Amino acid sequence: MDELARAVEAALFAAEEPMTAEALAGFLGDAAVGDVREALRSVAADYEKRGILLVERGKRWHFETAPDLAHLLRREKEQVRRLSRAATEVLAIIAYHEPVSRAEIESIRGVQTSGGTLDVLMEAGWVKIAGRREVPGRPTIYATTPDFLEHFGLSSRRDLPGIAELRATGLLDPVEDAYDELVGGDEGEAEGEAESDSGGHA
Repeated sequence: MDELARAVEAALFAAEEPMTAEALAGFLGDAAVGDVREALRSVAADYEKRGILLVERGKRWHFETAPDLAHLLRREKEQVRRLSRAATEVLAIIAYHEPVSRAEIESIRGVQTSGGTLDVLMEAGWVKIAGRREVPGRPTIYATTPDFLEHFGLSSRRDLPGIAELRATGLLDPVEDAYDELVGGDEGEAEGEAESDSGGHA
């Protein structure tokens, strides 16, 4: 392992949070970013078969326990509150269509979205405000964060599972309506339900 790779290893080991190649380059005295990326790949390869791995999540690098050893380190901890159906749907829509506005989320879901739902996702660190849409009214738009990728073990959004994979594993159930809207599968059914609801209120 050359000196730059050793320096990268030491910097990441001491870092309080994951770092990008650019941040590492600056931290190490303005080293060339290309050289730092090569050093990162070298260190990752060196750790490939060890008990800890060097991984990239959302363009940020950090060390983590090898997945096959996680059971040895798992401890009892307080159960994290599960996301509500609404929050799960909103998170899925943002992940697959980001950046999206609240109005676009509501259009896909077919119902209004509470501001509290977006607040919960932002407090969890999985969703962030990504700016404003350059249209009349300049609505706020939302996107996922690197923490979202890290929590779900994704290197990038390209690793998100497809609809067929979700259906096969049964993970689609909590967000089935939202995904059906995304692929246009239930447009007719949704319109029929809307007409029925309108008739009931008349």
